[in-house]
Amino acid sequence: MSEFNVSGRFKNRDGYASFETTIDAENENVAREHVLSQIGSRHGVKRTGIELEEVSQR
Repeated sequence: MSEFNVSGRFKNRDGYASFETTIDAENENVAREHVLSQIGSRHGVKRTGIELEEVSQR
């Protein structure tokens, strides 16, 4: 497993909110899927409302 830093923004009622998180994943695609799932679940946002700006391996 590798550690990835993921940053981006998501839509909320006031416009957009930025986020940055670190996640353990097998590869970059899995890291993207986990972040989309987590942000969507926590904030009630669909995947189309989430923009991932950068995914980089630590």
